[in-house]
Amino acid sequence: MTPYRLSFSVLLAILCCTAARSEADDSKPNIIYLMLDEWGYFESGHMGNRDLITPNIDQFAAEGMRFTNAYAGAPVCGPTRCALLTGMHAGHMSMRSNDGFSPIRADEPTLASMLKKQGYATGGFGKWGIGGRGTSGVPERHGFDLFFGYYDQVHAHTFYPKYLIRNSKEVQLEGNDGLSFYEGKTHAQDEIFKESLAFIRTNKDRPFFCYLPWTPPHGLWGIDQDDPSWQLFKDRAWTAGQKTENDAKVYAAFLHMIDRQIGEIIDVLQELEIDENTLFFLCGDNGGQDYFKTQERPHGFFGPNLNPKTGQRFRAGKGSLYEGGLKVPYLVRWPGRIKAGTISDHLLFYPDVMPTLAAAGNAKCPPTDGLSFLPTLTGNGNQASHNYLYWEYLGQTAVRKENWKAYKKQRGKWQLYNLAKDPEEKMDVSNDHPTLLKELVTLAETSHKPIHRGEIYDQRLVTKDHIQAPHERNLNQLRKQQ
Repeated sequence: MTPYRLSFSVLLAILCCTAARSEADDSKPNIIYLMLDEWGYFESGHMGNRDLITPNIDQFAAEGMRFTNAYAGAPVCGPTRCALLTGMHAGHMSMRSNDGFSPIRADEPTLASMLKKQGYATGGFGKWGIGGRGTSGVPERHGFDLFFGYYDQVHAHTFYPKYLIRNSKEVQLEGNDGLSFYEGKTHAQDEIFKESLAFIRTNKDRPFFCYLPWTPPHGLWGIDQDDPSWQLFKDRAWTAGQKTENDAKVYAAFLHMIDRQIGEIIDVLQELEIDENTLFFLCGDNGGQDYFKTQERPHGFFGPNLNPKTGQRFRAGKGSLYEGGLKVPYLVRWPGRIKAGTISDHLLFYPDVMPTLAAAGNAKCPPTDGLSFLPTLTGNGNQASHNYLYWEYLGQTAVRKENWKAYKKQRGKWQLYNLAKDPEEKMDVSNDHPTLLKELVTLAETSHKPIHRGEIYDQRLVTKDHIQAPHERNLNQLRKQQ
């Protein structure tokens, strides 16, 4: 029997089709963007932290690229999400407050709407924060096929809420009465994680954008008593005051829980054989906060802004436009495309993500204040650099140009720091460089535009979600609803 042989022309056609398919797949990698709430710059093992256990995050860094000069879009939750998702810096954003529900405008493009036009499945799971229900900012009207989690970020202050939201519809959580931060049957992060994995599995055969703005390790720290990460830390002999000590243990357990879940995501990518075609970002949302500080640990129990190797500390923390409020951990992994174990000093901030994802996904990028850093990630092409970076928040203003940073409080004088020599921002050298300072002040003045806000359509819905976090001021209203 003569063996079957392919003709040269048929074989060539197969090879060409295979190459074309491979090229098409490479032009649309899957994108996972995981942003942890208040994860500090030095809160992981590979950064020298001896208390927090993060083996999967450490492996992530070893397999990808770590940025030393990554800056949040703002020093707090809502505005930084606005910068990330819309590609605008703080002087141009439509949502600059941190009240939990204020929305972006209905006509604004986002990362999801940009990628959806390019054929991506789009899903988000976690804390939205740029438009409560009943506003112009809901995610399903901004390019997301599916969003599951918290729309109002104050709602995200509890991990045992009565309900979560799926595309503006309430999803009741079994066994949760919504009256306690710390007790309930169903832990919200468990449900958000399950939905995250389900989205990846469902869309394994097409390009997907999976946006994961997860709340841990931030929030009021409630965890299931049988959670394996809690079992790892519950008996630690830490001294931080009784209640504070327990919260510190839960915080550590939260970060380990997220670390476990990151490992599970990578396991699923490898199981589905899509790991090498998945561009995976991992970052914090703003600078760290000095939680659980003691006399022995005045920079916070886990020292989110304190370099454990040098003793240097980024100044201030969350809410501030000093380095401690803006510097974030930033890791990117893409097997076969990003050289493993790379450390980059490239200067980036969150408006840069939109043009980067546009370049990676071969999508048309809307107008943005950002610059793609894909050339840095892949080593292909010329990397453009910012002339300057700009931030504003609650009367504060900051500008960074190369290694120089100017900072001003609302009623204060402009300060100037040389970050190359003074990363702790201890030495104001404004009097030594008046011409340079004047240049930075001019950049700040031209960067601010009047805000053009989104709209609230249904105040009842906004209020309902906003009071779900059982702060004392909300408890009476919540009890009346039971």
